Amino acid sequence: QVRLVESGGGLVQSGGSLRLSCAASGRTFTTAAMGWFRQAPGKEREFVAASTWSGDGTYYADVVKGRFTISGAGDKSALYLQMNNLSPEDTAVYYCAASSLHYKIGSYYQTPVKYNYWGQGTQVTVSS
Repeated sequence: QVRLVESGGGLVQSGGSLRLSCAASGRTFTTAAMGWFRQAPGKEREFVAASTWSGDGTYYADVVKGRFTISGAGDKSALYLQMNNLSPEDTAVYYCAASSLHYKIGSYYQTPVKYNYWGQGTQVTVSS
């Protein structure tokens, strides 16, 4: 089992920044990659970004590329998501996830079913 706990969500004005954290514990040695997803009310869970467990490879959804940065994992047993230039469209519950499936970092990790473990989520609200 891998336990994931997110933190860092909150209310921010449009154009502002937030940094989300995800603390990983348990059998983290089984983790191959980690990712961030988000889900807005009435919408499906959406991929945001992914990173190899070692941190040497990252992949982003086009909608956040250039604004969000995923980092951490590996020796830190923690994953971060730095979010800059936020807009109301970024409002959602953000989830951290861990995958034990080994594959080249990229679109493979866009699909929620590739992840074995999920955190409880943290709310991000961006006001206009």
